[in-house]
Amino acid sequence: MAGPLQLKELKNGREILIAPSLLSADILNMERHIGELKGEADWLHVDIMDGHFVPNLSYGPALVSALRKRYPQAFLDVHIMVEPAEDFLDMFLSAGTTLLTVHLEAARHIHRVLQRIKDSGVMAGVSINPGTAAEPLLPVLHMADLVLVMSVNPGYGGQSFIAETLDKVRWLFKVRSERGWGYLIEMDGGVGPKNVAEIAAAGCDAVVAGSAVFGQPEPSEVIKEMRRSAQRG
Repeated sequence: MAGPLQLKELKNGREILIAPSLLSADILNMERHIGELKGEADWLHVDIMDGHFVPNLSYGPALVSALRKRYPQAFLDVHIMVEPAEDFLDMFLSAGTTLLTVHLEAARHIHRVLQRIKDSGVMAGVSINPGTAAEPLLPVLHMADLVLVMSVNPGYGGQSFIAETLDKVRWLFKVRSERGWGYLIEMDGGVGPKNVAEIAAAGCDAVVAGSAVFGQPEPSEVIKEMRRSAQRG
């Protein structure tokens, strides 16, 4: 189980961790795009979509394995939007994933899924869609290393941020403080320099940013700007 000490260590003194989503990188130039981050990113976020749980297809364990081989020290934040989640665990757990996040809505037995991930030595995350309340997570929050709050409906990049999802972040932050648990709170969807301060102030420890980073001429400068905004907020 993650504790407050692990939470502190993972944040490494940062106000907020920034995880650019490779979904928004050009797949034919991915190595160049990662290089353009110039070491400013904390994590690399890999979105896996099955065309069933979400209306899009993207990547697979081969990409995670290739990233691990090319970037052996990278923190690979792998978010699988697949159903049933149980059927996909082994292939990603063996690919070099650092943290594997599954959806509450896509797992028949979420407690068992999270335990399998943790037993493999990989950090375990659980995610919820914008239309799912945070309270159903309560029975498994004690065993989560990360809770990912989707602030857009998953499936595509470039969507607008759903501000109401910040209430879930505030609730998760409150419960974590009250119970002494150590999960990180991450937000994904429509995040960029204009709203990262508000997101950090609500209690987020990490944010995923796709088109806001890779869609700009200087991705590393966008990350720096986001970090400054979060600190000011």
